[in-house]
Amino acid sequence: MSLRYLIVEDSKKISDGVCEFFVGKSQGLITFEQAFTGEEGLQCIKGSAYDLIILDIMLPGTSGFDLCKEVRRNSDTPIIFLTSLGGEDSILKGYELGADDYVVKPFSVRALYAKAEAMVKRYKGDKEFTVLKMDELELNTYTMDVTVGGMDVELSPKEYFLLKILMENPEKVFTRDQLLNRVWGYDFDGSDRVVDNHVKKLRKSLGSAGRKLITVYGRGYKIV
Repeated sequence: MSLRYLIVEDSKKISDGVCEFFVGKSQGLITFEQAFTGEEGLQCIKGSAYDLIILDIMLPGTSGFDLCKEVRRNSDTPIIFLTSLGGEDSILKGYELGADDYVVKPFSVRALYAKAEAMVKRYKGDKEFTVLKMDELELNTYTMDVTVGGMDVELSPKEYFLLKILMENPEKVFTRDQLLNRVWGYDFDGSDRVVDNHVKKLRKSLGSAGRKLITVYGRGYKIV
């Protein structure tokens, strides 16, 4: 089983060292995406799904704490903080924000690999295998795969979670605010029109199955 990890670390030397060890140790089963600033990490998190995320805290721009909060809005993907901040307050804050482990620099890359391996195995093993089906449309909550008529559909993380919420509640009407809070988070300060834009994109991505997404005028959206 191939695994996709993200590391957000402003030290290229540390990031490259972790990636090289993990890829080599796993014999290529692990692939990495690297980000070196908070903003780069945020774009990665918003644009892709990962099996594990390793975060530094003190990053240029958006902090690792903020990145952790962003991940936890929509996902229970395992998160390891890898940081030089070893104070009790920082460690407790990391766990309070939803991190699964906290590793203080300097660190052993072998120990980090062992922690990551155990964490991902536990995460994958604990996930309930569920396939949501509506005629030709299928969504696998374990693999996060979406297919229409057996053909894979590429969705952004926001589109995926939007579809998942609707498919888990067929015929139920969700207002824009309800979808905004569930998918984007309660502290999202943008317009609720972002929901309309994502529904439009989702319909297009689903092709023939896009007709299942119904606009209930004056109320919101549902799937039938």
